[in-house]
Amino acid sequence: MDTIFAVSSGGPPAAIAILRMSGSRAFEAAALLAGDLPAPRRAGLRALRDPATGELLDRGLVLLFPGPRSASGEDLIELHLHGGRAVVRAVETALGAIEGLRPAEPGEFTRRALLNGRMDLSEAEGLGDLLMAETEAQRRVAVRSAEGAVRRQIEDWSDRLLMLAAEIEAQLDHSDEDDVAGADSLAGLHDAAAALAAEIKQVTARPPVERLRDGLRVVLAGPPNAGKSTLLNAMIERDAAIVSPIAGTTRDRIEAPVVRNGTAYMLIDTAGLAEATVDPIEAIGIDRARAALVEADILLWLGDAPPPDHPVTLWLHARADLPGRESTIDEDLAISAASGAGMDSLWERLEALAAKLLPPPDLLALNRRQSDLADTAADALNRAAAQHDLLLAAEELRTARRAFDAITGRAGVEAMLDSLFARFCIGK
Repeated sequence: MDTIFAVSSGGPPAAIAILRMSGSRAFEAAALLAGDLPAPRRAGLRALRDPATGELLDRGLVLLFPGPRSASGEDLIELHLHGGRAVVRAVETALGAIEGLRPAEPGEFTRRALLNGRMDLSEAEGLGDLLMAETEAQRRVAVRSAEGAVRRQIEDWSDRLLMLAAEIEAQLDHSDEDDVAGADSLAGLHDAAAALAAEIKQVTARPPVERLRDGLRVVLAGPPNAGKSTLLNAMIERDAAIVSPIAGTTRDRIEAPVVRNGTAYMLIDTAGLAEATVDPIEAIGIDRARAALVEADILLWLGDAPPPDHPVTLWLHARADLPGRESTIDEDLAISAASGAGMDSLWERLEALAAKLLPPPDLLALNRRQSDLADTAADALNRAAAQHDLLLAAEELRTARRAFDAITGRAGVEAMLDSLFARFCIGK
């Protein structure tokens, strides 16, 4: 396997640039640049020279981290350089000329840590979320996952699952022996499997991490000229959408992220939902608006007619400042994006809804991939709890175990690693 290198600190220029190397030739490459290397885990100031020409590239600190007790599980070197672009580029060029070394790909250091057993897949996913965190709530949930909260929960469930499997195997292999319970204990096994399944379902019923990470999808919908684009601009406090008295001005979805009191939202303006149109472009916009309604976490409906069915809806009486639109009977809230009336109340209502839709800050939260696999395990446990054939019950427990292994990365995850680590920066 190649030895990889990349800057793992912020992009230059900066006061200091930390360049990491990981792999079997990391120490050898560092010696070619720095000569005599310091003791492991002790920083040493060295002159760094181009191995090909002997030219001085920089003077910096060199740190050695022998594998497997390193961040990547391999021999790892850190070079603490002056953070100018030319300095970093010169050192990278010198390293790239050494046989067996190459620049790292996005997330490759973390990927090697995963493959070398320094972390499991759930911790890598948490680290990815931590790198992207923009709010305090995102940071707290990501840190919990990166520090092993999901792994510890899955290990607990797996240990209890293994106990059930061991009891079933004992009954299958030694049912005629006095010290092994017979058929009378089958009800106890069923109860234990059902109880574990119910506990898992309690966790998977919680909102997924993606709502916190990506922001709640708040869709503004209604008929043409209902004031959706004006409201979007007022909510994000900038002109993201074109506002015009001409009906059908908005033809496509306009997405605008906003953070309010520590909660991330993705506000989505949509084309007016006209009953019929002969304009093919407008028809495409209407289709996309309807698709947005399906994907919405919260629907803000700006029509005078009742809103379409959606589990979380705020029916807004928009443009309440205009003559003849002062009264509101059925709508949840009267607002005016132009005058600002009702805007504070709108955000208060949104924040109250968000509190119910986001993962609880003090409880374990899973992402959708983890939750789907945990549900698979719970369903298998429920089938085992209803199964009177011990062989079939044992097979259901094996299905649950495979699902747990997929959550932590012990099995069946190679296909999703590329998409996971594509979110990482080059030096992570």
